[in-house]
Amino acid sequence: MKQKKIPERLCLGCNVSKDKRELIRVVKTKDGEIFLDKTGKANGRGAYICNNPACLEKAIKSKRIARSLSAEIPAQIYDSLRQAMEQ
Repeated sequence: MKQKKIPERLCLGCNVSKDKRELIRVVKTKDGEIFLDKTGKANGRGAYICNNPACLEKAIKSKRIARSLSAEIPAQIYDSLRQAMEQ
């Protein structure tokens, strides 16, 4: 029996490929709306980050999330990412 391939994504903080389900997804829709995607299935461009505050701070400092989504990221998105990591 063929084993199903587990999708991997690159963390924008530490640059390591990990299982998609372990990462937190930030989505930018066609309308330019940016939000956290808890399901991992929302339509739009996705950027992934580890569930690690150090990775988040590194990604914020280097503006990698903003560059990946080609958009300015509102401060409340970063705040909600920090809260999601604390849970």
